[in-house]
Amino acid sequence: MIEFQRVSMAYPNGVTALKSINLSVEQGEFVFLVGESGAGKSTLIRLLCRELLPTEGSIRVQGRDIARLKRREVPFFRRNIGVVFQDFRLLENRTVYENVAFAMQVVGATGRDIRRRVPDALQLVGLAAKAKMKPLELSGGEQQRVCLARAIVNQPSLIIADEPTGNLDPRTSMGIMDALKSINIRGTTVIMASHDKEIVDAMRQRVLVLDGGKVVRDERRGVYCQHAN
Repeated sequence: MIEFQRVSMAYPNGVTALKSINLSVEQGEFVFLVGESGAGKSTLIRLLCRELLPTEGSIRVQGRDIARLKRREVPFFRRNIGVVFQDFRLLENRTVYENVAFAMQVVGATGRDIRRRVPDALQLVGLAAKAKMKPLELSGGEQQRVCLARAIVNQPSLIIADEPTGNLDPRTSMGIMDALKSINIRGTTVIMASHDKEIVDAMRQRVLVLDGGKVVRDERRGVYCQHAN
């Protein structure tokens, strides 16, 4: 589904964030990106979302070299990606239902599809009973679940989660991970950047460790630190 071939990324200030990355992710995988701050995780995610173009190499998503997409094609490409951020980015003056529905409205979904799929997405993340509440009436974990529902409502083939549990307590974090795993079991590929050792170790999914812009470890059923085995 995703293939990085000799991908390097250098910023205009001279910082090289990624160095000749070779990476392949199959449809339906759950992959953790781990590493210290500055290791290249955020750059890799921004490249996948086509917010950045690589300095060298190619990135293929479902067979297409995304660097070669025309500008008008980029929004259509992004419709097939759901993104979950650490800082929620919800519309505070809209209800939970309206926040999730908005993700469908911006891609031109019909009212009928919105009425059908928004409740399903909220049910999947355990928020069906809170559809009429506003974000500030929810806990942090519930707000992140709204973000998950918003990310999946357009039925993307790929979810990218950038530190989605970074602001949450351990119990709430595991609830978010359970929801992500449920989405993954249904066939959606999940790529998640995380600093949370406990979560990575508990999930035992594929772990990619970045250090200095390079992949230094790629482990199936991996752990955060190799010596933790």
